[in-house]
Amino acid sequence: MGILDGLLGNASQVEKSEVAKELRDILLPKEEVDMAYRVIRDMLVFTDKRLILVDKQGITGKKVEYHTIPYKSIVHFSTETMGTFDLDAELKIWVSGSSTPITKTFKKDSSIADVQKALAMYVLRS
Repeated sequence: MGILDGLLGNASQVEKSEVAKELRDILLPKEEVDMAYRVIRDMLVFTDKRLILVDKQGITGKKVEYHTIPYKSIVHFSTETMGTFDLDAELKIWVSGSSTPITKTFKKDSSIADVQKALAMYVLRS
């Protein structure tokens, strides 16, 4: 997956070193980026300690929200694949203490499957 996939809303995997450099101010000492996926301008970053959702806002993307979710706080998650008339796939993550899930939309089933596998790997190991 490349730049075109990212622009179309498909998750594309990002180099760990590039993400670590971009997040150097919020990563803890000795915290390692294991994998990351970019959807347009936003990212889902899996570290050895937590899931970081990066939401770039505004026209320039200079305003950024970093949402940290410790893996142990994820109660459950679901994926919804694309349908005939519904051209979006969705990832929903429920966090303890909140009844409303965090929702991320994808434009391609295959990319959501990769993210779902990564999320399962981290949540089920903790």
